[in-house]
Amino acid sequence: MWNDEDLPIIVEGKGSYLIDERGDQHLDGLAGLFCANIGHGRQDIPKAAYEQMSKLAYWTNWGSAHPAAVDAATLIAGHAPGDLDTVFFVNSGSEAVESAVKFARQYHRSQGQPQRTKIIARDMAYHGTTLGALAVTGIPAYKEPFGDLMPGVFHVPNTLGEAVPAGGTAADLPSIQAIRELIEREGGDTFAALFAEPVQNSRGALVPPEGYWQELRKICDEHGILLVADEVITGFGRLGEWFGSIKFDVVPDLITFAKGSTSGYLPLGGVIIRKPLAEALLDSPDAGAFTHGATWGGHPVATAVATANLTALADENVPGNVRSLEPYFQNGLDRITDSYRCIKEYRGAGFFYAIEMMADRDTGTELSPEASKAVLTEVLPQAMKEVGLITRPDNRGATMLVLSPPLVADQAVLDDLLDKVDHVMGAVDERVGVSALSAAV
Repeated sequence: MWNDEDLPIIVEGKGSYLIDERGDQHLDGLAGLFCANIGHGRQDIPKAAYEQMSKLAYWTNWGSAHPAAVDAATLIAGHAPGDLDTVFFVNSGSEAVESAVKFARQYHRSQGQPQRTKIIARDMAYHGTTLGALAVTGIPAYKEPFGDLMPGVFHVPNTLGEAVPAGGTAADLPSIQAIRELIEREGGDTFAALFAEPVQNSRGALVPPEGYWQELRKICDEHGILLVADEVITGFGRLGEWFGSIKFDVVPDLITFAKGSTSGYLPLGGVIIRKPLAEALLDSPDAGAFTHGATWGGHPVATAVATANLTALADENVPGNVRSLEPYFQNGLDRITDSYRCIKEYRGAGFFYAIEMMADRDTGTELSPEASKAVLTEVLPQAMKEVGLITRPDNRGATMLVLSPPLVADQAVLDDLLDKVDHVMGAVDERVGVSALSAAV
C-alpha cells in the first residue's frame, strides 16, 4: 500500500538490480512492470533522450512527421512478422488497445460493414484500464466499480489446463469450440476483432497449446474478423523473439505494444497494422484517415529512446539471450517445484513465468481463502523482503508469484533469482504446511 511505513523507496537501478533509499539492494524480478527489458541504469538511452531533446523536444505527427518517429517506426515494423509495417504511436498499453479497437471499427465501416462492432476477448485477460480497453479486459473485479462499459464485448474461455487431445488437433480445444459457438450465435459479420495475448498474463502466464494461434487465425479469416495480438508484455524479446506472434508462428492483423519498446525509459505504446488493412482504410472514400490521435503520440524524445533501446536490444542480441537461457531458467523452476508441495505448477516461456500455489500438491488440497490471503499479504512479502526480491504476488484467479526479470539477466542473475524464489517458496511451504496440520488436528 502507498501509505505502508515499509514501502520501499527505489532511488537507483543497475542491470537487474535496484537500490532503495537505505542503500539496500533488491533483485528486480518483474522487470519494473514487464518493462525493463534492456535493464536499469543504461547511459546510452538517456544520452539519446538528451540529444533529441536538445535538437527537437516536441513536434506533433498530425499532418507532418519528424525523424525520431520515422526511425522508431521503421525499426519496430522491421521486427514485426509478415506484412505488419504500419506503426501508429500512442503513450501506453491501454491506449494501444483503445487504438486497436477504434481502428477495427473504423476499418470495417470504411469497407461498407458498419455492423461489425463486436469484440471477442478471453476470460481473465488484462488489456488495460481506460474505458474501452477495460471493456475488453476479462477481469470482472477491475470492471465492477465503473458500471456499464462499451457494449458488444464477449469473453470466451482461456486456455488454462487445455491440451490438444490424443489423435485430435487444436480445433478440438474447448476454448476454440467456444469461439466458434459464439460466432455462430451472434453472427460472424457482426464482429470487428478478436483480442488475445500470445502468453496470457492474468491467470498466470498461460502458454497456448500447439496450433491454438493457427486456429484463431483460421477462424478470423473465415469470418472477416481482425486478429489482434496484444503484445504489450510479450513484445520486444520477453519470450525470446521480437514478438510472441513470431514464437507461435502466426501473423496477426494488428499488434499492440508498449512497455519493452523503450524498456521503461520513457512512456511509449502503439499499434502495428498490416499494410493492406491500413491502405484499405486510408484509400476508402468513406474514411481517408484514421480518425484518432494524441498530443504525445510519437513524441520525439520517446521515439528517440525507443530507437536507442531497440538498437541496443538488437546489437546485444538480447532476445537470443532469452532463448539460450530459457531451458536453464525452466530447469531451475523444475527443481524448485519438485522441492515444495505448496507449488501446484509453474507456467510460462522465455523470461515470463507464474508459479501457482496450493496447500498440498500430494493430497490435491487447495488453499483456503484465509490461507491464500495470508500467503499473498504476509508470507510472500515478508519472505521476499528477507532476500531482497521485488516481484508480484498475484491473486487474479489463483494464488501466484510472477517472475519476469530484465532480459539482460545472465546465468548468475538467474541463479540469484532462483535462490531467492527457493527461499520464498520454502516460507510458503512451511506456512501452509503448518496450517494444514493445524486444520487436520
